Amino acid sequence: MLSYSNFFDNHLHNIKLEGRYRKFTCIKRSTTDFPYNVCMQTGKKVLIWCTNDYLGMSFHSEVILSAIQAIKQMGVGTGGTRNIGGNSSSIVELERLLAILHKKQQALVFTSGYVANDATLQSLAQIIPGLIFISDEYNHASIIAGIRNSRAEKHIYCHNDVQSLKQILSSIPVNQPKIIVFEAIYSMSGAIAPIEEICSLAKQYNALTYIDEVHSVGLYGDDGAGLCSLTGLSNQVDIIQGNLAKAYGAIGGYIAADSSIIDAIRSTASGFIFTTALPPVISCAAMTSIRYLMESNKERLKLQETVTKLKYSLAKAGIKYLNNNSHIIAIVIGDPILTQQVAQTLLEEYNIYIQAINFPTVPRGTERLRITPTPFHTDKMIDDLTATLKHILLSLNISMAFNPCNIITDSA
Repeated sequence: MLSYSNFFDNHLHNIKLEGRYRKFTCIKRSTTDFPYNVCMQTGKKVLIWCTNDYLGMSFHSEVILSAIQAIKQMGVGTGGTRNIGGNSSSIVELERLLAILHKKQQALVFTSGYVANDATLQSLAQIIPGLIFISDEYNHASIIAGIRNSRAEKHIYCHNDVQSLKQILSSIPVNQPKIIVFEAIYSMSGAIAPIEEICSLAKQYNALTYIDEVHSVGLYGDDGAGLCSLTGLSNQVDIIQGNLAKAYGAIGGYIAADSSIIDAIRSTASGFIFTTALPPVISCAAMTSIRYLMESNKERLKLQETVTKLKYSLAKAGIKYLNNNSHIIAIVIGDPILTQQVAQTLLEEYNIYIQAINFPTVPRGTERLRITPTPFHTDKMIDDLTATLKHILLSLNISMAFNPCNIITDSA
């Protein structure tokens, strides 16, 4: 008789053989001790170097107070979808704030950044007959899923390669609907997109532009509106997608664009229509964080200072990382089992938490450690991390100069 359990057992067995079986590290966070957490497996305090809470805003006293007040006044949940009982005043206000942040006519909030990408890209293909997607080869899984689920024609251009993009654009009739989809900062390498050149090509070849600013909103620009804002290109990008769960320390995703685009997506996207809306507690906390970072630049400046110090420390120790001008530091090991071993040693022997990043998050052969400093990491923490990493890499006979030529970082 057919045993269905064998399918699952064999699948897991193969994943383990490849060294990419995922073991989640259970941690207990603290509002008073960031960037330290307690590792529940060991019971020890660990220093986290892989958080996406880039500025520690989830622990900010004003954000926490805003959340508490929202719960006391409006409860924990939402009560329904945006169309049926869940269109709270707080989420409407949040969307207005996001539109102001990005200098767009309107914004639309989703339950996560993944859903924002998946639902929006699928909807665009429904709204625009014959739409062709032109996507960077290293785009996030949510972008890939949205394009794939749309069943629309797609072309993939080489990562951050303007000439590759131009070649594809020139092969498509100028009046054929098309959209270029790319990320401002690529999360697993820290590479920064050539936004100005992409926008120029889009204008030349009559294409829409869609940028994922998930890893840049809150972190770049005087008001924290991201790289489009920093480079003065917000008005040249048709749809800006962002996230509330990283620099802003909350949860949720969104898009910002012209009113007609937002209204069409709002009326079409199943990932928006058929799900419970974000609760007021999240909307209020996110708004407090956004408003704070629109005014305060000290967190961003301190983060940049910490990143610069860590990059210098690693380079001085001979530890190579992917070259970029962003806050994300990727040290490529190039082997899944060794990468897991390094991460495990850091955690179990040195109480340092850096997650191993393996396939399918990154291509096979480019397995890595992804380090994300915060404004709260001290000079001593940087020195200790560098010394520990160097010791482990040497003890495991791992080259500290591994930098695969097929990984493109920042555009020239």
